[in-house]
Amino acid sequence: MAIVAIFFVIQFPNFFPGIKFTGDWIIITEIGLTLGIANAIFKPILNLITLPLRLITFGLFSLVVIMGLIWGIDILFTQIDIPVNMTLVKVGILVWFLNLIAIKI
Repeated sequence: MAIVAIFFVIQFPNFFPGIKFTGDWIIITEIGLTLGIANAIFKPILNLITLPLRLITFGLFSLVVIMGLIWGIDILFTQIDIPVNMTLVKVGILVWFLNLIAIKI
């Protein structure tokens, strides 16, 4: 799902303004796999740490956790630049929504 999200973000620049990408499909795959691994390893740990905040906000704080993971991927890969503004929120909502779909399937 992470590869699909990254591919969607790069293919529709009008919906995600400000994202700069230099690379090919191999880099897209590497970024997506890294995001998927981060979701599999770090997200459960971060969800456990932020459990009180997620309970207070009825689960919406998990969006902040996902945005933090995406921001970390942005720092790790120099080929993609996601500005820390509404664009990061939109990408976070997309990944959050795709994660919800993946859990239901």
